[in-house]
Amino acid sequence: MLNRSRLPLSCCSLRSSPPFLSWRFPLKPIAGPLGHPMTSTFPTQITALTVPAAPPPNGLGAAGGSATQLPISARLRQRLQEAKAPFLANDNISAHLREGEMDQLESEVTDKVRELLRSLVIDIENDHNTAETAERVARMYLHEVFKGRYQEQPKIASFPNVKKLDEIYTVGPITVRSACSHHLVPILGSCWIGIKPGVRVIGLSKFSRVAEWVFSRPHIQEEAVLILADEIERLCEPEGLAILVKAQHYCMKWRGVKEPQTTMVNSVVRGDFRSDPNLKAEFFELVKQQESVLGY
Repeated sequence: MLNRSRLPLSCCSLRSSPPFLSWRFPLKPIAGPLGHPMTSTFPTQITALTVPAAPPPNGLGAAGGSATQLPISARLRQRLQEAKAPFLANDNISAHLREGEMDQLESEVTDKVRELLRSLVIDIENDHNTAETAERVARMYLHEVFKGRYQEQPKIASFPNVKKLDEIYTVGPITVRSACSHHLVPILGSCWIGIKPGVRVIGLSKFSRVAEWVFSRPHIQEEAVLILADEIERLCEPEGLAILVKAQHYCMKWRGVKEPQTTMVNSVVRGDFRSDPNLKAEFFELVKQQESVLGY
């Protein structure tokens, strides 16, 4: 008979041991009949087994998520935050987009719009009018009405002011289209730009291209005009710059107070247009003349 009183204490808890334990079985001689040694098959030591950590769910990495498995919008936000780059509604983020990511973003936005329609209790599975609305809306936002956020500035060639031109000129009306940042409904209007040339000049059509690029983002009108002024100053370094915008806001025409005839007018003047009242007055007079010719 085996003498259990001589067994190691650890052997008495075999049945209640935790599942992740390993047993070592070194042979320990104990006294047998007639003094002959016999070998115990009971363990003399219990050691903990090193259990590898369970893999995170969904194949995510140790940090809780693989960058390639995050939605493209989350990866973009992360990239922008790491670069300390702003991404407000009227900011341009094209410098942080990589090849192929606009297609991914369009696909994600499509899914989100589809869920929005479902949340509005629209039967998009059976309604032939809205069956492809999500795809249309995604394309519209990313490639048309908000393209100024995702596309680089149009290439604008500037030239030295060889003739030392110093007389002011105005360009307008330039049609501008945007969307109110508060309700994402249209802002439609006209823009006039006055220039007193500096060291460089740009072609007339380029003012229209830059204006479209700047306004094709969610905006409030006051900020849109300032951003446009910054871009034009950077492109042609004028001695003086004046911008006037007149626009209708559908957040007032279509909803809310529903005032169909209300417009907003604002302007920015810089350089010689700010310091010289006569020059400023001349700009606004030229705008009036252009309006009267066009029957505004």
